[in-house]
Formats: sequence, structure tokens, C-alpha cells
Amino acid sequence: MDTAETGRQGERAAARYYLRQGCTLLAHNYRIREGEIDLIFRDRAGVVIFCEVKTRTNPDAVCRPGASVTRAKRRRLIYTARWYLQESGLTDACARFDVAEVAPLDSGRWMVHIIKSAFDACGG
Repeated sequence: MDTAETGRQGERAAARYYLRQGCTLLAHNYRIREGEIDLIFRDRAGVVIFCEVKTRTNPDAVCRPGASVTRAKRRRLIYTARWYLQESGLTDACARFDVAEVAPLDSGRWMVHIIKSAFDACGG
């Protein structure tokens, strides 16, 4: 399986996790020129969740997948999220930024670890 397919499967695994939590999928691979957001959900409380999915197949990797969401990447995600909220008429909605760390297991299933509120729009 190539890297792109692994990433797509990781995104599907993360999406299944959120759907099992009762979230509604609003967008998948939302793109504008300046950036992309892997998954966008709305939870039962109305919070809009912007999720960056990081999939890794090497369990011996030195750093956790979430560590690869750099400051520059966070800035692009925040910019793109603001654009999405404005475009969709959700500018008054509460929002959060999650990072989903996803890895395949030997059983053919996927391990999904969600870092809720991994950063905020104030630069965190």
C-alpha cells in the first residue's frame, strides 16, 4: 500500500471514530488555495471540529505523528478553518482543532488516538 492510500485509510479510520461519538461529518478534505483540512465535524453540542489526521505505519518512529503538525501547518489550518466557517455561515460556532494520530494494527484494524484541542486559533 502506498503512502497516499495509507493516508486515505487513516482518514477513514479517524472519521469512523468521530461518527461513533455521534458527530456529523461536515466536510472531508476541505481545500482552498492556502491549505486543506482533512476532516470537519460538528459534535452533539454544536462545536465544529477541525481534524488534522496523521497516519504512520512505522511503530518505531522517533516522534509521535501529532508532533509533525508544525507552527506553519497550524497557521494554515487556522486560516483555512476561518475561511470554512465564513463560507458555511458558521462564524458564531464554537470550534476546536484536533489531531488524530492513526496507525494500523496487525489485526487489520486501526488504532486512533485523538488529541482534542491540540492547538487553538490564538497560536497555541
